Amino acid sequence: MFRMLPPKLRSLHQPSSLSHAKLNELDRLTTETLVRSLQPGEKGSLKVRPDGTVLDGHHRIHILRLRGVDVDILSREIVEQSDLAE
Repeated sequence: MFRMLPPKLRSLHQPSSLSHAKLNELDRLTTETLVRSLQPGEKGSLKVRPDGTVLDGHHRIHILRLRGVDVDILSREIVEQSDLAE
């Protein structure tokens, strides 16, 4: 049976706009800790639009990409445009 992969993650922000202080702080965490923090149901989970645009998790995704992690396969919470208005 064929299983569709979710859309590739797309950053809402340019890497240059990310907080260097936050990146330095998060870079001290293990890869496993960062991945676990993005799981659905966790505070600060990876939230994306249906097209893969990242709404929450930018800094952690950036660090994981630098570490060579395939972030596009991570579980995520899909946030519809109508959910943002609430």
